Amino acid sequence: MVWQQVYDPFGNMVISTLLAAIPVVVMLVSLGFLHIKAHLAAGLGLLAALIVAVFAYGMPAAMAGKAAMLGGFTGLLPIGWIVLNIIFLQQLSEQNGSFKVLQSSLSGITDDRRLQLLLIAFCFGAFFEGAAGFGTPVAVTAGILIGLGFSPLAASGLSLIANTAPVAFGALGTPVITLAKVHGYDLMDVTAMIGRQLPFFSLLVPFWLIWAFAGRKAMMEIWPALLVTGLSFAIPQYLVSNFIGPELVDIIAAIVSMVSLILFLRVWQPKKIWLSPNLKGHEHDGGRVPEPRPVEHYSRAELVRAWTPWAILTGFVFVWGLPPVKVFLDKLFVAKFPIEGLHNLVMKMPPVVTKAHPEAAVYVLNLLSATGTGILLAAIVGALVMKYRPTEIVRTFFRTFWLVRYSLVTIVLMLALGTLTRFSGTDTTLGLAFANSGVLYPFFGTLMGWLGVSMTGSDTASNVLFGGMQRVAAEQLGLSPNLMGAANSSGGVMGKMIDAQSIVVASTATRWFNHEGDILRYVFFHSIALAALVGLFVTLQAYVWPFTAMVK
Repeated sequence: MVWQQVYDPFGNMVISTLLAAIPVVVMLVSLGFLHIKAHLAAGLGLLAALIVAVFAYGMPAAMAGKAAMLGGFTGLLPIGWIVLNIIFLQQLSEQNGSFKVLQSSLSGITDDRRLQLLLIAFCFGAFFEGAAGFGTPVAVTAGILIGLGFSPLAASGLSLIANTAPVAFGALGTPVITLAKVHGYDLMDVTAMIGRQLPFFSLLVPFWLIWAFAGRKAMMEIWPALLVTGLSFAIPQYLVSNFIGPELVDIIAAIVSMVSLILFLRVWQPKKIWLSPNLKGHEHDGGRVPEPRPVEHYSRAELVRAWTPWAILTGFVFVWGLPPVKVFLDKLFVAKFPIEGLHNLVMKMPPVVTKAHPEAAVYVLNLLSATGTGILLAAIVGALVMKYRPTEIVRTFFRTFWLVRYSLVTIVLMLALGTLTRFSGTDTTLGLAFANSGVLYPFFGTLMGWLGVSMTGSDTASNVLFGGMQRVAAEQLGLSPNLMGAANSSGGVMGKMIDAQSIVVASTATRWFNHEGDILRYVFFHSIALAALVGLFVTLQAYVWPFTAMVK
């Protein structure tokens, strides 16, 4: 039986929109305000989504259950698989003491916590976003920051804030490539448009990051380093996106930014060294202020051993992200499971698409080509380099699994919720509410992208969800379709820091379990404020600077 999505089941968009929002509101209120544990909050949100989908939107109960099941499997692989294995590597590194050496080597570049944040959360994180995406950068950078003594809230929240500007070109350009492929945009045109929006925010985010961490005065004390970091990322981001293509935008920009900052710090250091690892206003939330200590000197061999596991990780993640490698590994093994009773039986309807078409529901078990598998192999190779015995490696892996078990359950439930809202059409109802904003559409259309990422946890998924709607609405309003398609992706990156999946990854990486609500409350303002700024910029592109919206 084919079921057609209905986006206004009550013939009243206000009522339909309020009903569609119930699952998201239930989850966010439970998590952020009622302090309910994350896996329970996700379960309540999923239950609410099932009730709304079946009883308000008329989706057959069996279809709703199968959509949730598909999302749960997706939560295990690829997302949960990444989280488990990156924490596994972190555990190995901490247990043998190599992380302490790594910490000292970073302090050798600078003891200033603000500059460490720039180097690790922004530059290093952007590289991992470009190479892998899907939660990898937050898992890596939050884990390193907590190991360096940052408080759990600082390590979690600031890693999330930093992981914004690179997201649109994450995983070798996957979000924008998907946007163009699924909805018929010209790939180079829409890539260039995103490359004319995000560089302004790539320059802004380093300033915003340090302001969020230490306040305005402390931010201004290191403005030269912030300017170097932002410009050295923004300029390559613009050039590569406008003249080369989407695949290597983040990787090239991150490497240039990291090298530029390190070289700059050889000739410049702030007059006042900032040692506090806590967020301003959160001085008692568990960070470790280092005591004055003699400088520890390590041999080159010790430094190489300490950095080798992370260098191996970088290499594996980069190689695993290359399309030819993925194709080769998928030829060795990939299993596809069409979900019977759901696959091609849910019809997405106009005005979201120009004509009705069925939604595919296929679970792809690409275990070999999954990024998490590359991370697992990197962790095993790194463990052997660190001289772990095979039995110790196995014990540490299962100990890590037990450590993150509740986080994995949470991720499964979160993805089940997001997938159900996509198949039931409730997320589309919320998007249509933004689309009815008329002349203000450039602003609210940008927020539609923000909503899509905050609900699905993926800029790619948001582009699939709303990319067609952005094109149709732009054409009806006489706007550039490329402008609004790009705005969906650029606005979406600011929703990355509040999506439940990313928050759980951050809390797991910092081992700050059951504090997901604290993280959400901290980052929410930063997310909506930055998304609004992107919306204002897109509005200016549409009406004040229309020449910037021309790509040919």
